[in-house]
Amino acid sequence: MLVQLLSRAITRMRGTPFQLDPALPSSYLVSIAFSYVVRRLRGALCFPFRRGTVFVGTRVRFVGKSKIRFAGPLNVGDGCIVNAISSEGIVFGPNVSLQRQVAIECTGSLQKLGRGVVIGANVGIGSMSFLGAAGGIRIGDDTIIGNFVSFHAENHNFASLDQPIHRQGTNWQGIEVGKDCWIGAKVTLLDGARVGDQCVIAAGAVVKAGDYPPRSVLAGVPARVVATRGGARTEA
Repeated sequence: MLVQLLSRAITRMRGTPFQLDPALPSSYLVSIAFSYVVRRLRGALCFPFRRGTVFVGTRVRFVGKSKIRFAGPLNVGDGCIVNAISSEGIVFGPNVSLQRQVAIECTGSLQKLGRGVVIGANVGIGSMSFLGAAGGIRIGDDTIIGNFVSFHAENHNFASLDQPIHRQGTNWQGIEVGKDCWIGAKVTLLDGARVGDQCVIAAGAVVKAGDYPPRSVLAGVPARVVATRGGARTEA
């Protein structure tokens, strides 16, 4: 009974079907339900008078709250850092989840304000992931992002040998990830990477600047297309 009640409640909140595993112990379900009540209260305190439901874990730090927009529900896990100081801020679509200790930094240097992040609906970002969004990051709806994934939407200029690299400034292209993608654990996406819809990126891959066609399967360092979803494997 408790499983069904909570499943219906989550389905109503998310607006999409959700069914808890019937094998989950009742004591665990009660603790989870209580935790979400507390997280909801914490979210209301963090964003008073704002429309949309926010669940906030412990030890979460928000910087630049006025630059954060969300359609809700938004779930922010324990230990996350969300710094929205940038020209465009952060936009969270509905049903976005940040797992434990995700860090989002929209500005890499106070000398040059960053662009920001747009995250679509039904996106989950795994624990310990990092989004460095100075040059802008866009993530499409229904994309899954594994643990320890990092985005680096900025590069240092280094052409001159007459001055230190840290004085030569930065350049941006931004990072784009399409809809319905799966990004495996410990993937690194570098500035200028544009990943099409329905792509899969294997764990540990390094995705450098470039255009990657929809439905591609990417793997390796640097990442390359090794297969096409629904099509033939490419040459090894």
